[in-house]
Order: sequence, then structure tokens, then C-alpha cells
Amino acid sequence: MSGETHAPQTGGGDGQTPITAADVAAQVGGRLVGDPTVLVRGVAPLDRAGPHDLSILSHRRYGGWFAESRAGVVLVALELADQPGRPATRIVVERPMDALLGLLGHFQRTEPRAAGVHPTAVIAPTVRMGAGVTVDAHAVVGDGVVLGDRCWIGAGATVGAGSSLGADVRLHPHAVVYPFTELGDRVVLHAGAQVGREGFGFVPRPTGVVRIPHVGRCVLEHDVEVGANSCVDRGSVDDTVIGAGTKIDNLVQIAHNVRIGRFCFIAAQAGLAGSTRIEDGAQVGGQAGLGGHLTIGVKASVAAQSGVFGDVPAGEVWSGYPARPHKEQLRTQAALVRLARLVKPLERLLGRTDASVEGAGP
Repeated sequence: MSGETHAPQTGGGDGQTPITAADVAAQVGGRLVGDPTVLVRGVAPLDRAGPHDLSILSHRRYGGWFAESRAGVVLVALELADQPGRPATRIVVERPMDALLGLLGHFQRTEPRAAGVHPTAVIAPTVRMGAGVTVDAHAVVGDGVVLGDRCWIGAGATVGAGSSLGADVRLHPHAVVYPFTELGDRVVLHAGAQVGREGFGFVPRPTGVVRIPHVGRCVLEHDVEVGANSCVDRGSVDDTVIGAGTKIDNLVQIAHNVRIGRFCFIAAQAGLAGSTRIEDGAQVGGQAGLGGHLTIGVKASVAAQSGVFGDVPAGEVWSGYPARPHKEQLRTQAALVRLARLVKPLERLLGRTDASVEGAGP
């Protein structure tokens, strides 16, 4: 032991690939003010950044933090180039956040990946495996599965029989792909996500409840990402399809026969009932509930905690319960607030009226 100590990491990044302020400025096309040799090892907000962290100043509201910040290098908006503050090394850019997003990959921690198949994994003999595939400990891959090039099946994950996974698919630990599910290239399933299970389909009969057979598929197109513990059901008489580039957050329920278009965003705890249609570019906020057999139009938005019982036209923003156009919902809420202000005077008036009636008895 050398006895050498290291300061704790204060921001994002693994600290193993430092970059100079001059290199940062060159990559983002910014104007460097200050010491070009300052080393950047991570990323952090202004109030927590240390001398080897990169931070941003994009709005005057953060001027107080900037004044006291210990950040080594700060990406500063053009209009804030002369903002007084402690950081001496600044890189002046038009859009600091965009510049930062372009740099984050440099500081991203990389999860170690073992090569090949772990001895404890269970791989059916009929699996077709592409080049560079990784299967971690205790994963299970069923009969007839196709694993595309560079697939990575995490520890304890399961791929059901007859499923097909494209190139560069990533299943995180304990993700489950039910049988006969299709995943495109670069699909990501986070821990505990389950795709391709039978939906909530039952029919009451005189002798009891009968499950509806689900003969449809579950198809996730290229670049779809499904968050932790989210569920996507397979189709009953139609396919459940998630369009290319769509991102699904944690704890989302997507029922059978749902069709989601390309580049949609579904936030945490949202629930989509059966046969709902979400068209390209639409967004669904957290904890929103969507009834079945309705359509959310192209680039429409459903606000968080909305309850949707009818179609939402393309490009519109709806909110509330029951959901309605957002401006209409705001007017309704404002009217309720005004109504509440009238209640007490009205109660006092009614109280005086009741008292006068009682006092005018025979």
C-alpha cells in the first residue's frame, strides 16, 4: 500500500478518462476563457461540482450557485459570458445543455461485459446464436430462439421458445421475453421487464371464467426501450406492436392488441388498455390511464394523471379527469377556485336567512 488517498468523486463519470478544457472547447465548438489545461474527470451540477468537474450555466436563475461553485470548467450561455462567479475557466456556447449532451458519452461508466456463455446459463441446443453474443449467469434461452449479433442476455433473464432477437439487443437481469416474441435491433429491456405475456382476456361463462386464447404476437421494432418492471402483453386476435424508437418508462402496463407508433414516449405508471392506438410522436405522461379502443393522434400529448376515455386529436394536449383539452381543463379548474371563494359568503347569507325564518315564528 502506498498510502496515497484520492478525493471522492463528486460528479458523474468514472474519472478514468480525463479530458482537458481545451479538448472540451474543441469538441463543442465553444470559446474558451481561462486555463486550457484544467482536467475534467466528470460532470456535476453547479452546487455540487468539484475542481475536476464540468458543469453548465444556462440561466440567470442559477447565478447564485455559479457565484460559489467549485466547478473546474463551466459551459456558459453566450448571454451569460460575463456572469460574475468563482469558476475561472469557462467555455462560452450558444446552447450549454446541447453542448453537454454531446459530451456525456465521454464520461459514461461502462458496465463490464464477459465474453461468451456463462457455465450456469441454460441454452437449448436449437438456439441460433450470432457473433459476439453474451449470456450471463443463470439466464435461460429456449428452443428455437434466434439471438442476433452482439446480443447481451443478463443474469437470470429468460428468452422463451421461438422468440427472435435482433442485433445488439440488451436484456438486463431478470427481464423476461415470453415465447414467440419478436425484438428488433438494439431493443433494451431493463430489469424485470416482461414482454409477450398473455393479456388480461377473460370471458364469463355459466360454468366459470374462461381465458381467451392469445394467438397474436408481441413485436418490438428497432431501438425500442422498455423500463424496469414494465409489461407489454401479446395480442389476442391482433398483434401488439411497439414502433421503432419508442421509449417506455418503468412500471408501465401495455395491454393486448395495443399499437404504438414510432418515437413515442410513455412515462412511468401509465396504463394503456386493450386495442388502444398511439400514433407517431405522441407522449403519455406518468400515471395516465387510457381506456381501450381509442386513438391518441400524431404528436398529441396526454398529461400526467389524466384519465382518457375518448380519442385525442393529433397535435393536441389533453389533461385532467376526465381528460379534455388542456386549456379547457385549466379554465374549469379556475372556475372551481372562483366558486370556492363564493361558498363562505353564501353560507353566511343562508345562515342569516335561516335564523330570520326561525325568529319569525308564531
